[in-house]
Amino acid sequence: MTLDTVATPKPDLTTSPPGRLRNYARPLLGLLLPIGLALAWEIIVRLGFASGRLVPPPSRVFAELADLAKSGELLHHITATLSRVLFGFGFGVLAGTILGAISGYWALARRLLDPTIQALRAIPSLAWVPLFILWLGIFETSKIALIAIGVFFPVYLGVMGAILSVDRKIVEVGRAFRLSGPAMIRRILLPAVLPAYVVALRVGLGLGWMFVVAAELIGASEGLGYLLLDGQQLGKPAQILAAIVIFAILGKTTDWLIETASVPLLRWQDAFSKPGE
Repeated sequence: MTLDTVATPKPDLTTSPPGRLRNYARPLLGLLLPIGLALAWEIIVRLGFASGRLVPPPSRVFAELADLAKSGELLHHITATLSRVLFGFGFGVLAGTILGAISGYWALARRLLDPTIQALRAIPSLAWVPLFILWLGIFETSKIALIAIGVFFPVYLGVMGAILSVDRKIVEVGRAFRLSGPAMIRRILLPAVLPAYVVALRVGLGLGWMFVVAAELIGASEGLGYLLLDGQQLGKPAQILAAIVIFAILGKTTDWLIETASVPLLRWQDAFSKPGE
């Protein structure tokens, strides 16, 4: 063996100092636009070009957030909304994953279930509110059920579509190698479905945050949606914007948590997708 045939290992740029700096800088780039717009509006209001009465500048919004935090209201409303979203997300993901897998794997079940589910998916979120209040009351159960409905549909569609898009030739290869049912799922179906499943979870979570607003605008005495309605009724635009900012922060944070948690799974999927492994 000559020196020419020896493979030279490539430097891992992600672990080098410049690579680490780039990894830290990429998320910061996404903050440039909102921070720039906020600073521009603050300057416009301070220079007197706008009153900032209906659209308060960031300084007033942060002052409102500080007041809510000092009184303990902010943490109370965040906890109420976050718990509703987490419970609704869990139930919606469980139902969407099970029914999506059944519909994707079993053609007869897809013909029976999918037309009804697609029809239900077209119903607006607010149309469910009076029905759930009539069935489940105005307490937490109806709110969690409404959020679960919003999460269910994208997860169901993502799982079913991912299973249907699996290359049948790969499945036939697995059968040729006499893979058992669990081995077929672990080595073929799961690696093929995982990327689309992660996307479906993120879309479902986003809809869960939107549905929680619909749930809390009607019949709620706590939560960020209640803060929105209270700010509208009392004519407090700073409170409305403060609630919107918290919604944005919580939504982005929970989306980032799913994205981060999925990285090991996607690496496992890449390992199984490589030939010879």
